[in-house]
Amino acid sequence: MSMIRLLLAEDQSMVREALAALLGLEPDIEVVAQVARGDEVLAAAREHEVDVALLDIEMPGMTGIDAAAELHRELPGVKIVVVTTFGRPGYLRRAMESGADAFLVKDAPASQLAQVVRKVLTGERVIDPALAAAALADGASPLTDREREVLRTAADGSTNAEIAEVLHLSRGTVRNYLSMAIQKMAARNRAEAVRMAREKGWL
Repeated sequence: MSMIRLLLAEDQSMVREALAALLGLEPDIEVVAQVARGDEVLAAAREHEVDVALLDIEMPGMTGIDAAAELHRELPGVKIVVVTTFGRPGYLRRAMESGADAFLVKDAPASQLAQVVRKVLTGERVIDPALAAAALADGASPLTDREREVLRTAADGSTNAEIAEVLHLSRGTVRNYLSMAIQKMAARNRAEAVRMAREKGWL
């Protein structure tokens, strides 16, 4: 039996260690690498020659969705399974656009997770059915990449000047992107636009 070499990317150490222990009990799965940051995924996948990467979405350094896109671009042979606590339809859509082969919510049992790991290696795509239905009903994000980036940077309460400095844009451009995002979200202000976009998984 050939062993499946697995990378685990999860910022909560207790969750990561529990997942590693549970998956390690499977006779054909070996957890060869563990990272706590999204920006460490690609280097670890390269170094340990992994077959499958199991990525959480909410991680420091880089989100699991951005890490999936980087991994898909640089190491297209690696299969990607995205797991998340937050079953948000927008996350599912973005994960699949980033090259993920499977998308599951974290409360799935470990045996199901192991089955998904095996399935993606045979070329199957596995998506949580309830989330798939919600994503279809919800539709695509109306935000452009730039509007999403500006809104994400505004999420911590940064001023237009601070956002402009971080993203190397003019203040006027930042103001325009924010007002477009607020308008598209039918929100009253930027804080509400951020909250609504987060709830839908668009940020």
